[in-house]
Amino acid sequence: MSACHDTDVMGASSAAGDTLVTLMARAAATIPDEPAFTFVDYAADSAGRRTTLSWSELDRHAGTMAGLLAEAGAAPGERVAVVSPQGPEYVIGFLGALRAGAIAVPLFPPTLPGHDEKLAAVLTDTRPACVLTTEPARAALEEFRASKRLSGRSRTVTAGLAELESRAADLPGAQEAVLVRPEDCAYLQYTSGSTRNPSGVEVTHASVVANCRQLITAYGIDRERNTFVSWLPLFHDMGLVVTVAVPVVSGAHSVITEPLAFVQEPVRWLHLLSAHPGAVTAAPNFAYDFCARRVKEEQRASLALQDVAVMINAAEPVRADTLDRFQQAFAACGMRPEMIRPSYGLAEATVFVSAPPIGSAPRVTAFDRESLGQGTARPVAADAEPGTFTELVACGRPVGQEVAIVDPTNCHGLADGAVGEIWVRGPNVARGYWRSPSRSAEIFAAVLAGDPDGEPSRGASSHTGTEEAGARRWMRTGDLGAMHDGQLYVTGRIKDLIIVDGTNHYPQDIESVAQEAHALIRYDHVAAFALTVDGTERLVIVAEHSRHVADPGREREAAERAVRDAVFFEHGLPVYDFVLAPPGTVPRTSSGKVARSACRQDYLAGTWSEPVGLNRAGAGGAE
Repeated sequence: MSACHDTDVMGASSAAGDTLVTLMARAAATIPDEPAFTFVDYAADSAGRRTTLSWSELDRHAGTMAGLLAEAGAAPGERVAVVSPQGPEYVIGFLGALRAGAIAVPLFPPTLPGHDEKLAAVLTDTRPACVLTTEPARAALEEFRASKRLSGRSRTVTAGLAELESRAADLPGAQEAVLVRPEDCAYLQYTSGSTRNPSGVEVTHASVVANCRQLITAYGIDRERNTFVSWLPLFHDMGLVVTVAVPVVSGAHSVITEPLAFVQEPVRWLHLLSAHPGAVTAAPNFAYDFCARRVKEEQRASLALQDVAVMINAAEPVRADTLDRFQQAFAACGMRPEMIRPSYGLAEATVFVSAPPIGSAPRVTAFDRESLGQGTARPVAADAEPGTFTELVACGRPVGQEVAIVDPTNCHGLADGAVGEIWVRGPNVARGYWRSPSRSAEIFAAVLAGDPDGEPSRGASSHTGTEEAGARRWMRTGDLGAMHDGQLYVTGRIKDLIIVDGTNHYPQDIESVAQEAHALIRYDHVAAFALTVDGTERLVIVAEHSRHVADPGREREAAERAVRDAVFFEHGLPVYDFVLAPPGTVPRTSSGKVARSACRQDYLAGTWSEPVGLNRAGAGGAE
């Protein structure tokens, strides 16, 4: 499958065997003194202390890190867990592991609240030869590993910039990269799935480079006019690829700060975008909403967003009201609708799948809610009654890969307008799940019914951004969507569907209605899920109350009534139970999404001590 340019962004010929390591070395040779990565540390200095590495420095440090890992026993093919705080050491550690021929495992420090069990599960699953961190973070890591009985065979390796400089001369062969095959696994990207059974996606050297080139094409990236700006966590697929991998492939400068800096002061992100003309950034939908709600009027006066090139909105459902709210909030700062690029992707495709055409404003389509619930995306008239339609934001077209909409029960391809499972194939698709051959075969080797070669059946919808068919097998995403007017609309996750009386309801739509129903409800901290009670699917909503309310109990009944009325009006669904939860108790994944399955488990386990209107015995016997 042809999915990349004949030449890369630095003008050199693209080779089939290119890897992030060879492309980093190429940048070090051709643009050695140009900035590669700049790290902005707001914890060290409220104005942001900057540390910049040139391409030659990055390549040299990655080589030294590879030597340190080899010295510590990380042989080619061994796993190296990157557990450093976000900063220069994280990027160097990740690239150094690849240079050593090891399989990198991008993770997070044990200090990330609420995710220690997942970290322990991943370290157990991967059995790394080395665990990379920084010296200041070492004590916390060692304490964590001891408490989880994970010390075992893994050696802890620490190396700050100063140590990398001092050790460069005394590590024989540190500058020689281990040769790897494009089909070899480069890193394991753990998804935001089950804590007990984490899924490590095997991303190959070939697939990550292919996906970077697809992304470069989709967003029109050019190193001479674009700079990447990000606060996304580097252990997240979008953060790792957009912030680290694409800059390496394109030769573009990447400016990075940490997630906490954004959460504390969201205007910092916008200041960095203002300071770098041609900025390219990416964030989930909640971040744009967060900025629109939290950045004050007086702070907006210092922003200049007119030269921002691309703002990718992805990793969770893109909401039309968020697009409107963000545009209204920052139009006076130079914000234009076409800067926002609603996109679709997932870790199993490395990260990127589809995006709207360059220069086009986001497309929002109102679909008949009843038809959508029955599996058909049918647009409504402009004067349709409120409550009868659902607005969905188009996520564009695939670039360098193919997308098909498929009936998940019989694997038949579906025509445009039909809602089905989104299937993807292309050179960017990962090769499988770590140590899970049966699940890998189920997800990564899907075949469309009636065609052993994997082509869509006659009359079915297949959309491609490639000139050749490429690999015949498809990857099942687990996401539902439809093609309409040549663009992909994502409707939700199969596993999260709430099915009542034969009609599909999407939890994110219910959550959106609930959080707007009453001021007591904390925005983006609502989970909607289903329980089977006496053989019937019932809707449960768990919503955190605002941190800014001194006595939430006084408004509890009013909030519950407002949520029940709003959900029934918009979706025709009675709420079986509504739980008003304390702030910080609705579970979230390590990438910040609401974890509905975990919330459901907590609900059944009685996590919230004062549920409203629940017959605990009845619900506890469900399923």
